[in-house]
Amino acid sequence: MSDNALNLSIPLIISTDRERVLNRVHYAAGPRSISRTERAEAIMAEDRRESIMDLEEVEPSPVDETPLEFKEGYFSSAKDPEKAAQHPKRTSTLGLGGHNTIWYLSRIQKYSSYVFTAFAGAHIANTSIIPLVTRSVPESERYLLLTRPYYQGLPMEPLLVIAPLWAHVISGVALRVARRNLNAKRYGAAGNEKPSFFSSYFWPKVSGISKLGFQFTPLVIGHIFINRGIPNQFPGGQSNVNLSYVSHAFAKHPVISYAGFTALLAIGISHITWGWAKWLGYTPDQSTKTGGERQLEKKRRWYVINGIALAITGLWMAGGFGVVGRGGEAPGYVGRMYDQMYQRLPLIGKWM
Repeated sequence: MSDNALNLSIPLIISTDRERVLNRVHYAAGPRSISRTERAEAIMAEDRRESIMDLEEVEPSPVDETPLEFKEGYFSSAKDPEKAAQHPKRTSTLGLGGHNTIWYLSRIQKYSSYVFTAFAGAHIANTSIIPLVTRSVPESERYLLLTRPYYQGLPMEPLLVIAPLWAHVISGVALRVARRNLNAKRYGAAGNEKPSFFSSYFWPKVSGISKLGFQFTPLVIGHIFINRGIPNQFPGGQSNVNLSYVSHAFAKHPVISYAGFTALLAIGISHITWGWAKWLGYTPDQSTKTGGERQLEKKRRWYVINGIALAITGLWMAGGFGVVGRGGEAPGYVGRMYDQMYQRLPLIGKWM
């Protein structure tokens, strides 16, 4: 039999036993003896056939449980107290619960804004709403004196103003650093990159609310310094500060006063309003709608939030500028003391 006949006979071999394979080859070859090459080719052909036959298509099925021989290696046994003691449960990086540092910083930033908003509500009532109702600075002073002990003395001022303000600012900065470090840990090693700490590669994007907060921080610190820090350097301390103190500044230094209070109110109220929209899930980016409806919803939310901020700013300016700002200079000794106070301002004090 020729080699072609031998090749045609090999695919007909179906036995998995190699001896039976060789018997078939002997039978196909006839009386002549088969060579070593033909023997090897026959065996390899059968091996290839067995490999193909072993690949069977099966239906997928769920795995109900981990095999017993692998279970102990992947899951700790609750019945073995010694093994459980060797692997104590980790609560968090702070050891306070099942949350990480970012979770705690976010809560501090959020709830500190609640407290400061309560102070802002009392402050707008004393410096804007009451003057609008009374239409008189001296008459409004009476109500300011009545409420002063509740948020301008100990312990309420530190609890309502100082502690929440600094907690909000420090937690916001720490939150950005924590997120930056988390991004560097996740993606820095993968890319084999080691940028400097101040590189913008891993820092989270600065949102509009954060930008407003960065601008509002020096303004509110300056406001506190003018109304708390400087008066404490004079006899009588904070008791010298009232609405007449503000009226005197508007009368003597109108450009600086109007510019400073406009920036303070516009930026501060916008930051607070947008911050509350974020806590309530109402910012444009938090819209859950899709397609064209999402774009309309984002525009509508943008107008609503800015409309609220504009309305509150207008209300505060109406009482602050329209009534308190037009109260005039303080007379006599009090007026001269106010002049000395404003001369203590850094940079611009020598021109005041």
